[in-house]
Amino acid sequence: MEPALSSLIDSAERGERPQAEALFATLYSELHRLASRQLAQNAGVSLGASSLLHEAYLDMSQRAGTTFPDRGRFMAYAARVMRGLIIDHARHRRTRKRGAQFEIMGLDLDQLESAVDSAELERLGAAVEELATVEPALAQIVDLKYFCGFSFLEIAAMLGVTDRTVQRHWAKARIFLHRSIHSTDFV
Repeated sequence: MEPALSSLIDSAERGERPQAEALFATLYSELHRLASRQLAQNAGVSLGASSLLHEAYLDMSQRAGTTFPDRGRFMAYAARVMRGLIIDHARHRRTRKRGAQFEIMGLDLDQLESAVDSAELERLGAAVEELATVEPALAQIVDLKYFCGFSFLEIAAMLGVTDRTVQRHWAKARIFLHRSIHSTDFV
């Protein structure tokens, strides 16, 4: 990690708000790519990448006590925040469809497909949160690989391990997530 980024992370951890804002600005383009990727994977979400990124920034800036010892953990944290916002948005849309804000309107087939997507998204989010309580390192790899789109080599460099170790952890995480998602009954 470049020294300037490292010093920004250190300053942001000490609670220096201008440095935290500078860190976010430095990583803006990468975070925008991350937001675009998350939205592309969740096609039923009607948020834009910039809106998601700005909502994530507001959410992250209001939380106290979060630490980011390196770029990888910062990006994984940003991915978790964005994933949570997407799940909340999907949940809110599904609640509206079930009558919370009753309106008479025509039937749109795209809405039926996105309702299924939001349920799957909620299951995935819950499974990753469950994995984070059991094996935080595996959940971090899921965030970096699936949600951030980093390669095994990039993740290995961020975490200071071999790419083969990352691949093994990825395989274990996928097994855990598969079992968790398919053993849970959602209504």
